[in-house]
Amino acid sequence: MAAETNYVILGTGQLGLAIMDELLARGAAGSLTLVNRSGRVGETLPAGVQLATGDMNDPAVVARLCADADVVFMCAQPPYDKWPELWPPLMQAVLEGLAQTQARLVFGDNLYMYGPSGGRPIREDMPYAATGRKGKTRAQVAEMVLAAHRAGRVPAVIGRASDFYGPRVTDSAFGDRFFDAALAGKPADLVGNLDMPHTYTFIRDFARGLVTLSAEESAYGQAWHVPSAPTLTTRAFVDLVAAAIGQPVRPRPAGRLLLTVIGLFQPMVREIKEMLYEWEEPHVVDHSRFAEAFGAQTTPHAEAIAETVAWYRARTPAS
Repeated sequence: MAAETNYVILGTGQLGLAIMDELLARGAAGSLTLVNRSGRVGETLPAGVQLATGDMNDPAVVARLCADADVVFMCAQPPYDKWPELWPPLMQAVLEGLAQTQARLVFGDNLYMYGPSGGRPIREDMPYAATGRKGKTRAQVAEMVLAAHRAGRVPAVIGRASDFYGPRVTDSAFGDRFFDAALAGKPADLVGNLDMPHTYTFIRDFARGLVTLSAEESAYGQAWHVPSAPTLTTRAFVDLVAAAIGQPVRPRPAGRLLLTVIGLFQPMVREIKEMLYEWEEPHVVDHSRFAEAFGAQTTPHAEAIAETVAWYRARTPAS
């Protein structure tokens, strides 16, 4: 980690705070500033970490908040059901703002732009073949980032992870709807075929991968799949959760028909249906390119799940 590197993290959600943890664990010198719109974070920030308030949709605000930054991590995102309308303008504002600085951009991305893989391992050289609105939006935003790099406007690198879980992760397939229910002994909501292989990424491994990319000059101008622990079926993941909490877990998977019916009344469920293909075919992410270039340190699922369960237990008041 370079001495006196100034970091700005745009977004104080589950990924932004995991990046904060990783930077502090590596002994990052220089400044570390988090940015959000509310001016509030749901926990006490470590000593030396600053919180700034600003609207990231305004390029002038981005330029001001990142004026002294060496590295900017982009972790903010619009509401899940508003991506097509709000994601491109948000990224455009961030890129325009950063173009007025000397900062490098690290974008925490997902895998939606590839679309269904047909069961093949998902590699960085696959075409952007998504046909759904969220996948198309992710492809558009990624192209904006890489185009800004190619044009010499903003040095940028993209790190992509699969569906993630871990401490602070509440908005995910294995988020609060699953872990809170499992700990309470209630049916735990999931989607799709539980017996399909599926790569799940521990949030701390995602953060570690992004911080690694931020320091590697050879990584910039490209998209990389960050390392994840070995792929397993969703059912096997559930079994590891049951072992960690010391009691059976009753998964309640929703298929396409049920999601269609529920989606008539709940807009967020309609959005989930678009991505159901990830759980209807093998969803296996290949991170060998990253591993060959930078190494691949990952947390075993059993260890990561134990840490996640401990966080949820501390978060959920005893009944």
